[in-house]
Amino acid sequence: MANHKGKLELTWVGKDERPRLEPRVLVEAPAKSYGDPKTENMLIFGDNLLALKALEQDFAGKIKCVFIDPPYNTGSAFEHYDDGIEHSLWLSLMQGRLELIRKLLSVDGSLWIAIDDNEAHYLKVLCDEVFGRANFAANVVWLKKHTRQNDARWFSDNHDHILVYAKEKEFFHVNLLPRTEDLNARFTNPDNDPRGPWSSQPLQVKTPSKSGIYEIVTPSGRKIMPPNGRSWMCSEQRLRELIEDNRISFGADGNNVPRVKKFLSEVQDGLVPTTVWNYEDVGHNQDAKSEVKKLNPEATFDTPKPEKLLQRIIHIASNPGDWVLDSFAGSGTTGAVAHKMGRRWIMVELGEHCHTHIIPRMKKVIDGTDQGGISEAVGWKGGGGFKYYRLAESLLVRDKDLSTKDHPVYVINPRYDETLLIRSICKIAGFKYRHDGRLHGISSENRFLHVTTRLVTQMYLDSLAEDIAKNQSLVIYCTRRVGKLNVPDNIEIRKIPRDLLEKCDFEEDK
Repeated sequence: MANHKGKLELTWVGKDERPRLEPRVLVEAPAKSYGDPKTENMLIFGDNLLALKALEQDFAGKIKCVFIDPPYNTGSAFEHYDDGIEHSLWLSLMQGRLELIRKLLSVDGSLWIAIDDNEAHYLKVLCDEVFGRANFAANVVWLKKHTRQNDARWFSDNHDHILVYAKEKEFFHVNLLPRTEDLNARFTNPDNDPRGPWSSQPLQVKTPSKSGIYEIVTPSGRKIMPPNGRSWMCSEQRLRELIEDNRISFGADGNNVPRVKKFLSEVQDGLVPTTVWNYEDVGHNQDAKSEVKKLNPEATFDTPKPEKLLQRIIHIASNPGDWVLDSFAGSGTTGAVAHKMGRRWIMVELGEHCHTHIIPRMKKVIDGTDQGGISEAVGWKGGGGFKYYRLAESLLVRDKDLSTKDHPVYVINPRYDETLLIRSICKIAGFKYRHDGRLHGISSENRFLHVTTRLVTQMYLDSLAEDIAKNQSLVIYCTRRVGKLNVPDNIEIRKIPRDLLEKCDFEEDK
């Protein structure tokens, strides 16, 4: 318990040591993009914390469903992930990402996190802190293995958790699962009722009422009372109405305990999801590995998730056209399934398997040559596309000649061209980038931004002032300016890099 006025929270070393993230620009690499050039789908190569920050300006409040499969922190050595980060570091890694994910989610959106017992319970407490305990929706148990691991030292680990959190639970809507043929087969029509197939349900209820305790005489003449401690579900008058409407069954010979007829046409068109998901319904680990191996036999992925598992999550949590995000994209299952299900998607991946696994997989999905996974079930034939982005380098870098260990001196990254400089400053300053004109950014109808590396003279300033009305304001970011300037009240001049250093931390190694 930390000293936060009695607030209950999870604490760990380094919890409060968080950088002020630089919102990076996303730069498209058209050579790696694929398919429909008008697509909105995004594949981002880079650190997912910085990528989430980069998405914040354009996607805050827009993502309907987030699924993440973070490293489980088991201490195992996976080829593609460091899955043994020290516990406190793992919690810090998750904290920053969860906070950004919450900002990206729509008010009716939800987060789904796959995790195992090693960190699940700490993660639950952390999510309670970030999302609020009231927004916890479910802990789904996924039976991920179909065999017993008989050489296990203590227990055969056969399940994972999927923690589900709503952005705002009162607005969170769950799509029902399709009814199965087995469930529908339980409805029959032995009396040829014109309303169609039906199944019978008990007429008695556990919580008794005085109006529901009375004798019923069956068509055969048998007299029946409700069991001790129970009553019939309705009054005697209501029962007569149900009998007249042929909604009470006494069995073929009219001698059975009465039951209520429930017609298939009247039942809920779907099933409320349960919190235990069997591998028969959503696949298991071997299914997932088989799916990935078929797509890329030379370079398999250690920890994929089966497409049927993602299909169920995406079905429950979103509708066609909604945005689905996975910031630990791995082998790309989330994007592949979201694409086949008609959702818009964003995937983020830092590992080289972004290129060795995800891009080849998504190309096959788009071409229609991936007919594995859920393709047949959803009738997938191909189409669509994605755009590939990388994170721009940090805007400001240390001047190696002037910087010391304790006193860094920052300059504009020499790899930045004018357009990238303008886009980056717009993003850091909270302005939307404009593609033309001298007013490079806009934050409202009355507030604009201009960026320049030229010397700002009185003539330059007066010229810019002519571009805005008296009820509008302008922020100018510049590297140089004349010492004495007559600056109008609705114009503010800020210096590069000084005034940018106040807004965020610039890290060259990201």
